[in-house]
Amino acid sequence: MSYYQSKTVTSPDLASLRSKVEAALKEVGFGILTEIDIQATMKKKLDKDYPPYLILGACNPVFADKVLTAEPHIGTLLPCNVTIRGLGNSEFEVAIMDPIAAMSAVQNPAIEPLAGEVRGKLMSMLESL
Repeated sequence: MSYYQSKTVTSPDLASLRSKVEAALKEVGFGILTEIDIQATMKKKLDKDYPPYLILGACNPVFADKVLTAEPHIGTLLPCNVTIRGLGNSEFEVAIMDPIAAMSAVQNPAIEPLAGEVRGKLMSMLESL
């Protein structure tokens, strides 16, 4: 089992695609809690050039509440990361972490069906792009 799922999409720029990804996440009940701009961070910290690359920390509060109730330490695996990475020629890869793979290390049976539901929502978002 892979720890992520991805899709390559065409977009005029990163900002346009980011808006589309955020709207698609909202449609399935997720919001963005955090953002890491890898391109800007690596340039600032290491003076290294990277292609456009964002890590968006997505959260669905209903599911976050359920998994935190079942397993208080699960916060170390939250939020669900969604990445947008420039591939060149107006192509970008949008990738999601696979909650089933991520949560398998927890070994708590109460988490398994929740991870499956979250995976379904994230896959639906990815497929809608």
